[in-house]
Amino acid sequence: QVQLVESGGGLVQPGGSLRLSCAVSRSIFSINTMGWYRQFPGKERELVATMRASGSTNYADSMKGRFTISRDNAKNTVYLQMTSLKPEDTAVYYCYAKVISSLSGSAYDYWGAGTQVTVSS
Repeated sequence: QVQLVESGGGLVQPGGSLRLSCAVSRSIFSINTMGWYRQFPGKERELVATMRASGSTNYADSMKGRFTISRDNAKNTVYLQMTSLKPEDTAVYYCYAKVISSLSGSAYDYWGAGTQVTVSS
């Protein structure tokens, strides 16, 4: 089991920055993939960024150059630094973790409760 708790959401003006944090209940070394997704009202969740245990990252095209995913292994925390925010970035942002069992090979997905990010003047 993995518990994920997001924080850092809020209201920010267009062009501003915000850093989201995701506190993970176990060592992130044991997690195959960590990431961030977001969801607009009435829409499905969409990828923002992911980071594998190796450190390799993947970003949605619209976030490249503006958002940065990172982690602090000592704090078991994953971050999403968001810059040059636009009103269309307004969404609920979810922390995500994928764990692949070394015994069965089964993959398990975990989600945080989400944090609201609102970009508005």
